[in-house]
Amino acid sequence: MGELSVQPHGEELIKMIKEAYLNSPDIQTATFKLIHELFAEYGLITIIPDTAAFKKLMVSVFEDDLYHQTPGTIVEQTIEKLGQHYKVQANPRAINLFYLKDGVRELIEWKNDHYEVRNTQIRFSKEEMAVALNDHPDRFSPNVILRGLFQETLLPNIAFIGGGGETSYWLELKDLFHHYQTPYPVLVVRNSFLVVEEKWEEKIERMGLQISDFFQSEQQLLTLLVTRQANGHLKLTHELEATMQLYDAIRAKATQVDETLLAHIEALKARTVKPLQELEKKMIRAEKRKYGAEQQQIHQIKEALFPTGGLQERVENFLPYYAKWGRQFIDCIYKSSLALEQEFVIVKQR
Repeated sequence: MGELSVQPHGEELIKMIKEAYLNSPDIQTATFKLIHELFAEYGLITIIPDTAAFKKLMVSVFEDDLYHQTPGTIVEQTIEKLGQHYKVQANPRAINLFYLKDGVRELIEWKNDHYEVRNTQIRFSKEEMAVALNDHPDRFSPNVILRGLFQETLLPNIAFIGGGGETSYWLELKDLFHHYQTPYPVLVVRNSFLVVEEKWEEKIERMGLQISDFFQSEQQLLTLLVTRQANGHLKLTHELEATMQLYDAIRAKATQVDETLLAHIEALKARTVKPLQELEKKMIRAEKRKYGAEQQQIHQIKEALFPTGGLQERVENFLPYYAKWGRQFIDCIYKSSLALEQEFVIVKQR
């Protein structure tokens, strides 16, 4: 909080977070308040699904899960087909429900001819479970296998927008939706963003590089920088082309004499070209050693734009950006969001 408070919009952000999390009975309600405060003006609708009225819509599915384990069986069959092409994102259980009561949220399991709530002393017979489910449906919470079905039952969507892993996970649920005759949404891969602060953009420009260049590895960037500043003197492009032309001419002459010589000529060509390519790499490596400062700078920029070697969005939180630029940051992301274009969005400070 201390780091945020010194930023132009830090106090505003801290006040917002405190208001949400210090004046709410639980994390769910606090998060609801924070999301509402941040996104209400954009028309975002958020609901808290743990209510009896909402859960009552799923009672028949919950019964099928508890008494027949149908959802798990369906998803297992789908995974078996998809597993040949996609990484499995979520594995079903025999029963895919949690029990909620007095702060407890634990999985329900069938053991020894009765239902048990894991890590508690709560037990139900089949008859008692039927009564509990119909009298208190809000005490039953779907796990990841049933969550999508619950979501689309409450708020049917034309499309579900998510990351690569999320859309793969939703593919696992397609047969489940069809079984329960619930409309299955079109899956759309969400936008990904790279936020480039002014200081990093200035450093990139001074190096004569583009932001898009930094999607390459550090070594590729250094090679690009070194070869550009060396004005092509480190590349043996012309020499390699001349060598290729020489052997093409030799091959043309040899075929007129004896076509069986072609294999020998190709072997000679390979023994000539490969050492030249290795020499080119050694020349570039030798030149790179003179660029210690530039290499360090490239590393700093890469760490800022792609922390821990991954996407910024998987590491960075929105808090520092909001503290610097306030609601303008969220508005910029909103206006920079694409529709169905499958493109990576670069957001620059200036």
